[in-house]
Amino acid sequence: MLRHTEPVMGTVFSITVRDPCPDTPAVLRDITDRLHHIDAVFSTYRADSDISRLDRGELSPDDCTPEVREVLAACREVAEQTDGYFTERPGGRLDPSGWVKGWAVEEAARLLHAAGSRHFCVSGGGDVQTAGGPWRIGVAHPLQAGRLAAVLGGSGLAVATSGTAERGPHILDPHTGRPATGLASLTLVTGPGIGITRTDAWTTAAFAMGPARALSWVSGRPDVEALAVLPDGTKRWTDGLPRRLPPSGPADWC
Repeated sequence: MLRHTEPVMGTVFSITVRDPCPDTPAVLRDITDRLHHIDAVFSTYRADSDISRLDRGELSPDDCTPEVREVLAACREVAEQTDGYFTERPGGRLDPSGWVKGWAVEEAARLLHAAGSRHFCVSGGGDVQTAGGPWRIGVAHPLQAGRLAAVLGGSGLAVATSGTAERGPHILDPHTGRPATGLASLTLVTGPGIGITRTDAWTTAAFAMGPARALSWVSGRPDVEALAVLPDGTKRWTDGLPRRLPPSGPADWC
């Protein structure tokens, strides 16, 4: 087993490869370069990034790297899927981070898969993409530091969590412009074929919806389950979530 951690994008990306081959260290270097490239293009904290310059009007979309146009088009698609609860302009400022962070995790997973790996886990900033398995994925409790709200398990899963524990009420309801405060955290878990990029974007949007609307919206989507923790510590979940709880037996932690 091979492990690698990389501080980037204001968080830490962790990669665990169960089936490393002689080329895996080189692939990890390629992944590191890719993650830093994504950060350089999309960071809202870097004045020289394409996104910051586009937001200030110094660049047009056609002047940016083509990835910018692809990401903004994807953000608009998610906005349509979520009744406008997802936006690339939270608070009026251009910030597609709700798509980009999960996409960065999925890009790392794509490079590992292209190199022949079939059993790995990539996590970054609360987003997790697995291949093979089974894996166990701990969901941090938003109100009790150092404790888990749940442990999820399975193979080929994507898991994303949005919450207030680390950054406070930072997710805005695009319809009101005010912070969404109906949830302490929301975790979505999806099966193979959906991917962490879309799972993460959906999680951001569903968090902004509040608990009742979020759980109803998730329940209407196939192969998507949710765990919600309310500000008073109460937990709610979709009917299929228990199927994502790990059975007894060996499994690596992701």
